[in-house]
Amino acid sequence: MAAVAEVPDEPGQPPALTALSLAEQSQAKTKEQIITPFDVSGGLDEHGKPVAIDYNKLIDKFGSQRIDKPLLERFETVTGHKAHRLLRRGLVFSHRDLSVILDKYEKGIPFFLYTGRGPSSDSMHVGHTIPFEFTKYLQDVFNVPLVIMLTDDEKFFHSAKLTQKECRRFAMQNAMDIIAIGFDMKKTFIFADSEFTESAFAGAFNENVREMGKRTTANQIRGTFGFTDSNNISEFHFPAMQSATAFATSFPFIFGYDTKKVSKVPCLIPCAIDQDPYFRQCRDNAPRLKLPKPAIIHTVFLPSLRGSESKMSASDVESSIFLSDTDKQIKKKIGQAFSGGQETLEEQREKGGRTSVDVPFQYLTFFLEDDAKLEELRADYESGKITSGDMKAACTKEMQAYVSAFRERRKAVTEKVRGEFMRPRQLQFTGMPSDEEQTAARKSKFAALLSSLSLDDIEFLRQEKLNEGS
Repeated sequence: MAAVAEVPDEPGQPPALTALSLAEQSQAKTKEQIITPFDVSGGLDEHGKPVAIDYNKLIDKFGSQRIDKPLLERFETVTGHKAHRLLRRGLVFSHRDLSVILDKYEKGIPFFLYTGRGPSSDSMHVGHTIPFEFTKYLQDVFNVPLVIMLTDDEKFFHSAKLTQKECRRFAMQNAMDIIAIGFDMKKTFIFADSEFTESAFAGAFNENVREMGKRTTANQIRGTFGFTDSNNISEFHFPAMQSATAFATSFPFIFGYDTKKVSKVPCLIPCAIDQDPYFRQCRDNAPRLKLPKPAIIHTVFLPSLRGSESKMSASDVESSIFLSDTDKQIKKKIGQAFSGGQETLEEQREKGGRTSVDVPFQYLTFFLEDDAKLEELRADYESGKITSGDMKAACTKEMQAYVSAFRERRKAVTEKVRGEFMRPRQLQFTGMPSDEEQTAARKSKFAALLSSLSLDDIEFLRQEKLNEGS
């Protein structure tokens, strides 16, 4: 497009239609896409029309790397497993240091997975399951421990309306939804910030929070998240909390008490791309703590039922398919979803549908496992062989089956099961510390603790022990 100064005004135009004023109007209507942990939208074009999220722009802006074909092939070679459909279809599309994790796995060096959820409603929607389903796949493929963080405190800090009690309730309900994805209890620890950080098991975690907080400036937080003086101080502090979970030393009950050894255990974080700012901050500061930078692997957003210019949101009930929705509700919602079909049947037969903007087809790319069937639907729709009604029917069938299977698994998740997932404990995985190593490390830590106590402190502890036995 030519610069404004290079576009001549036509004689006789009223002032509101000069080239300069038209350019200014266009600029006023144009809006860049916004992708942050708190706001996701694809922006507006020069006509003020919403546009789809541009993931290539995000890679350039965030400075991550695309998951290309050679990396995908190496992933399959190293793991010996077929890539998940989200990887095959480019829906897990970007990464930081995934190659480093593959290198370590090849050498038998242990690592762990970390993901999370900001609980803002009683029930999760199908968009929330995308990173969790992919995380489960990674856990199964690599046989590694997983830590899931429920940031009920962050939701309370950032929301003007939610109470601590509500956020806590959401966390407990969401934990049961997450468990129903199918995670292995022996390899998974789930915690809610408001509960875990005040427990006796959070000493090492809180120490890392303080270390990270000390090394993070307010200017860094402003630059990363766009915070202003109107944001509360807890919002400024929270990134240190989310960062601490990326370090194995925060969880000695899982990885052992040999700090020198555990401090070398790296982390891989599967998450939606809007969470990347938190972990860029973490990666910037991790070397200053002499801890490994977490590796990250990014998923795209499941689009809203209204169109691909925004993600599915729990705050917009009609634009989302919830895991608690009935078959009837799912059918109704997909029936009203944005379609890429033509206005009339005749036009559809002649021109075909547009799968690039058709929400039901996009949902099938996320949830339909069969690559050949997906390709058949795409070809038939674009050629005009099938209609938008046919595409919506195929999507409805798949989504009803997906949510129905989830509901059955969810019935088996009791409060007792949730309690076990959320109990701090030793997990079972390849490379876990042996009982002998744990015992030796605990004795060493206890000896170091005793050496720091005064004789009066030691005598006090001895008397307390005697009193307990009497």
